[in-house]
Amino acid sequence: MSDVLKNARRIVVKVGSSLVTNEGRGVDADAIGNWCRQMAALAAQGREVVMVSSGAIAEGMKRLGWSSRPKEVHELQAAAAVGQMGLAHIYETKLREQGLGSAQVLLTHADLADRERYLNARSTLLTLLSLKVIPVINENDTVVNDEIKVGDNDTLGALVANLVEADALVILTDQKGLYSADPRKDPNARFLDVVTAGDPSLEQMAGGAGSSIGKGGMITKVLAAKRAAGSGANTVVAWGREADVLVRLAGGEAIGTLFVAGTAKQAARKQWMADHLQLRGTLVVDAGAANKVRDEGKSLLPIGVVEVTGDFHRGDVVAVRGPDGVQIARGLANYSSAEARLIARKPSSEFERLLGYTAEPEMIHRDNMVLV
Repeated sequence: MSDVLKNARRIVVKVGSSLVTNEGRGVDADAIGNWCRQMAALAAQGREVVMVSSGAIAEGMKRLGWSSRPKEVHELQAAAAVGQMGLAHIYETKLREQGLGSAQVLLTHADLADRERYLNARSTLLTLLSLKVIPVINENDTVVNDEIKVGDNDTLGALVANLVEADALVILTDQKGLYSADPRKDPNARFLDVVTAGDPSLEQMAGGAGSSIGKGGMITKVLAAKRAAGSGANTVVAWGREADVLVRLAGGEAIGTLFVAGTAKQAARKQWMADHLQLRGTLVVDAGAANKVRDEGKSLLPIGVVEVTGDFHRGDVVAVRGPDGVQIARGLANYSSAEARLIARKPSSEFERLLGYTAEPEMIHRDNMVLV
């Protein structure tokens, strides 16, 4: 476990409802303050941290005087709306005490399924990280329905890890980690310190939800680790009240269960982009741009684009071809085909005049491009 998290530069931390709200008794400001202190310590080491926090509905239930989780969607959404106010305020206060800025980001599954919204969300989060701001993310429970909801924040944590290309996902929960069987029922259950993410046998070992407050259980964490591994992120599931758990994990200490990703981060992203997405168009570039993309690993700028073919939208995957017509790369377009035709061969200083706005200076950022 030592090198896996010790070398992680970008970490997504997910904290469960039972921890955030002290088993449903309202937001635990002291606990959140403790995690914020640890996130500040990681930031001081030069790491980037994203927090995915449950607790809005549980805090709303407490403020509304409800003792049990409602089943009606409109009541859940009302509780989320009430509770989100308190949750965001506590995080903002505790992070500010550590000298860190904070930002609230509410996402739905639709934001991550649609490639244009996916790219917008990714750009926002990466910008926040570059500004040394800690994004605090939750599902937008005030508007979601069954068709667009992620379902649980373990899954959301994995999706965010995919979104920002995190090196590691740390799921803090009210359990020590994964056992070979439910330790509450089987005295012979073995604790598993290192496993392979995506191993089918792990899903059989995972039991049901262990808390009346949250929606997940160990099964959602096993599935989240499998999903995070798809983009090359390793996952740790650990007890959230373990002293200095985040700092110690980052220091290389073995705590909880490590789910090792079978694919390296760059290889996973290359496979995702190269094999699983349909090309929507082509950008033909001049020799200078081809050299910068292929040989120097640079982003593709509009000034190097000489021809745009196809009909595509922002966030669609397009091919990049050199002047000889040979494909050299593919990636996520920052502009639609119509916009790309307007700004091709133009410097970024012209974008606002031509388009009325500027999204990014690059046609395709190098982080969203793979060589083929």
